[in-house]
Amino acid sequence: MSVLPSCSTETGSDSYANVAERTWRHGKLAAGDKTALLHELVRYATLAPSSHNTQCWKFRLEDGAISILPDLSRRCPAVDPDDHHLYVSLGCAAENLIQAALANGLKGHAGFDAAGGNALRVALESTSPVASMLFQAIPERQTTRGEYDGQPIARQELRLLAKAGAGSGVQVILLTEQQAMEKVLEYVVQGNTAQMNDRAFVEELKKWIRFSSDEAVRTGDGLYAASSGNPTAPTWLGSLLFSLFFTPKSDNDKYAKHVRSSAGIAIFVSDTPGPAQWMEVGRCYQRFALQSAALGIRNAMLNQPVEVPALRPQFAAFLGVGTHRPDLVVRFGRGPKLPSSLRRPLEAVLV
Repeated sequence: MSVLPSCSTETGSDSYANVAERTWRHGKLAAGDKTALLHELVRYATLAPSSHNTQCWKFRLEDGAISILPDLSRRCPAVDPDDHHLYVSLGCAAENLIQAALANGLKGHAGFDAAGGNALRVALESTSPVASMLFQAIPERQTTRGEYDGQPIARQELRLLAKAGAGSGVQVILLTEQQAMEKVLEYVVQGNTAQMNDRAFVEELKKWIRFSSDEAVRTGDGLYAASSGNPTAPTWLGSLLFSLFFTPKSDNDKYAKHVRSSAGIAIFVSDTPGPAQWMEVGRCYQRFALQSAALGIRNAMLNQPVEVPALRPQFAAFLGVGTHRPDLVVRFGRGPKLPSSLRRPLEAVLV
């Protein structure tokens, strides 16, 4: 979302800050309360990212397991017609759940359940508690849609990111050379221009933007304007300004600044298409994001080259990955934290 003319922040911003603080926290559990523990694991899972922060998941508590199901009522057909990002989001939630389970003495085993509605079922068994670095970073993780400081990342840190992002049938390519990043930017601009000339895409994006803090608190989802570095405004005014100032040039200029201020770009590539593989991509990305947060590194998506179908094969050829699908494009670097996004209450996601 491009930068709009400055407007004063409404009085609800303090309320937003309080809600965000309650959302992004480590929980405390009463010993022996199994139901409370399962609910807490689901809460950690919902702190995962999702496309447009749609929170496109449902959770089913079972005997010795938690299943994560797609919530197709929250799909985004314009930007995500094959539900690729939706299933990636489920994988992100599963990784958070597994990390939180281990910290609470449960080992999670994830398996794809096609018969159960393309769900990801996480079986849980007792083990010794291990609060990993990735678990500790869950409340710190953020999709930070702003400029970074442009400074390089140490080689050891890059190795940690690469290790965290690899998985079954998934590889992560790290680009840190300026020339390669400029080439990615060219694809981002091509894809972004195509999307912004697509009326359905723009209307779908606008539907999920929360221009005011009051609206963001009321819905508990969507893209809060301040979380993208934009000023907040009453919903009617923000919607009007969006229509006037959200242009391909302004948005492409923003992405140029974002890429050129980043330390690198990570591209996640998978071997085979389909929901099971895309969930694995999500788990890999989430480990990458949590490892980044643990190191004080920010990240944000640049998915236009993989979202525009006509552009995706060209982007794959540039990467030299043959017929394998580039799934996610992620810039990373160090920079300031922006306001955190919100989440819906547990009763909205439990089935």
